[in-house]
Amino acid sequence: MQGVQIKRSKILTVVCIIGFIWVVISLPGVFAPSVKKINDWMPALLGAIRASMFISFIGVWFMKQWGVRLFIITFFLKEMIFVFINDTNYFSIILSLFFIVTMLVYYRRMDPNL
Repeated sequence: MQGVQIKRSKILTVVCIIGFIWVVISLPGVFAPSVKKINDWMPALLGAIRASMFISFIGVWFMKQWGVRLFIITFFLKEMIFVFINDTNYFSIILSLFFIVTMLVYYRRMDPNL
């Protein structure tokens, strides 16, 4: 059975493209020696967060509500971890909040099914 094709807005397309680029650029930071110095499990945790963010952008790209929910959960998890290790990046917070607001504007137009 075919799902309903929902047209993605241009601003949501731009948000997804910026998000994909942001995740790809930030991925090598997972393997940085400074991350390993924090704790042994930190590279794996940051890698899982980056993968979750990438998957959430794929969900938003295909106009799925689960993509927005996954991005919001990942955002709060990421920020809790960064507060815990005392490494807050305000640009990342502002950019993520912009993404969340933009996604929530189009949330009702998205497909609730997988």
